[in-house]
Amino acid sequence: MKKNLLKKAVATGLVLTMVMGGASAAFAKGNDHDDRGKGNSNNNNNNSYTQNIKGNVQIRINFNDLKSAEWAMRYIASLASKQVFEGYEDGTFKPDKTVSRIEAITAAVRLMGLREQAESAAEMQTKLNFKDADKVPAWAVGYVAVALENDLFTESDDSVQPQKEADRLWATTLLVKALKLESEAKAKMNTTLTFKDAKQIPAGSVGYVVVAKDKNLVDGFEDNTFRPNQPVTRAQLAALLDRTGSQLPDEQAGNTGTVNAIVYNNVLSVTKAGVVTQYVLHPDAFILRNGVKVAASALQIGDQVKVRTFNNTVVFIEVTTLGQVNQTFDVLGTLNATTVNGQGKITTISINQNINGVNQTTVYNVSANVALTGNLGSFTSGHLIQLKGQNQEVTSIDVK
Repeated sequence: MKKNLLKKAVATGLVLTMVMGGASAAFAKGNDHDDRGKGNSNNNNNNSYTQNIKGNVQIRINFNDLKSAEWAMRYIASLASKQVFEGYEDGTFKPDKTVSRIEAITAAVRLMGLREQAESAAEMQTKLNFKDADKVPAWAVGYVAVALENDLFTESDDSVQPQKEADRLWATTLLVKALKLESEAKAKMNTTLTFKDAKQIPAGSVGYVVVAKDKNLVDGFEDNTFRPNQPVTRAQLAALLDRTGSQLPDEQAGNTGTVNAIVYNNVLSVTKAGVVTQYVLHPDAFILRNGVKVAASALQIGDQVKVRTFNNTVVFIEVTTLGQVNQTFDVLGTLNATTVNGQGKITTISINQNINGVNQTTVYNVSANVALTGNLGSFTSGHLIQLKGQNQEVTSIDVK
């Protein structure tokens, strides 16, 4: 009996030397990259870090060998933050290494949120009926069983071919199935593809390519070829997985919100549906803003963000919508604390507010030319004050 396709993935046990899995992406050119790795890049250092949690369980977001695949860094970090598609114990990701079918199958199953099920004792003890069942690694038996239960194989598949290189067409088909779009793909089998090498795509696979293209999972190369038989690299698979995963309902309904204060003491404060939530950031959390990896200090009030946590610590943040330029704010609350610089000028100010019955503390930067007005003798902790400003800075403080 099939388990719930979209149930939450749970990190369990010891992370394998190479963890395969993912979210969504594209093999070929998209808005910011193509299959050759061209596109947006940044020059931030990618020093690897490992967060040791629960004994042997590790999570690594940054890798030390992504110079040749900077275009895929965002996808790789996104997937690694979910423990779906990770690197190696030596801190590398090996972005240019080709992917085997068993690795891609494992990736798809984790992408679907079925890792816990695949690594359960019951699934790992499954007696597979494939001709080459003895070639499937012991650790992957559960993944193959769950993939079979969730229609990632066809009725005519009699072999897994675990060590065979995954090519673009095979991987594209796999992920369309992971999205449960097989019926839609079958309905589009007679669509005419415009790729120069469309004749290399079997008639029974055309619909899968059409759906993948319609969903912006894949695209062609600059020469308008699809190259269905070209082996997929780990960087390319990361991109394909990340785009695919972003279209899963569980992914879309994740931890999202709007930044309501500057990051202070490594705490990110966001608002969603009127409720303020504060997150503790890992010191090396991967933060993506406007397509570039940035420091936490670059997050702006008004930025809409997607937050991913691991053991209650934020390891990945993606700004999905930039905050409005010249955004103004006008807030009322009780003074919590201030910090001052060497000249005695206020540099930050924090206030306490009761929002929907919950007491929240918000921190703001203070302009060097801030106007301080009102009953200045009462400018003490716990007293009511009004803050006005623009973007990240308070430009006036009125003591009530």
